[in-house]
Amino acid sequence: MPYVPVAALKDYVGKELGRSDWLTIDQDRINLFAEATGDFQFIHVDPVKAAQTPFGSTIAHGFLSLSLMPKLMEDILILPEGVKMVVNYGLDSVRFIQPVKVDSKVRLKVELVDVTEKKPGQWLLKA
Repeated sequence: MPYVPVAALKDYVGKELGRSDWLTIDQDRINLFAEATGDFQFIHVDPVKAAQTPFGSTIAHGFLSLSLMPKLMEDILILPEGVKMVVNYGLDSVRFIQPVKVDSKVRLKVELVDVTEKKPGQWLLKA
């Protein structure tokens, strides 16, 4: 992740920071996520049955897509110089507006929305 001086963080607000490389969501990844979460709904793990749905194939779990954000973001998100750790603070207004079909390629576009100093040395970056 690129590091910038704290004083320069606000200069990036409202700007696109970049786009990740493409990542293929294959059936193995979907199955591993199902194993990890216990969500074995057929639309995710049964290609034969899922082929008979309007989607025409299995689709990734919505939360699988979300769980990939830290990986996709690692080379894009800017951080204050001297940062010792990063903690995921949460998400606002998440909606799954389109299914991610098996073998689709996804990528992440990151825009810095806001920078707030919570207390000395602690920053909240909304992207």
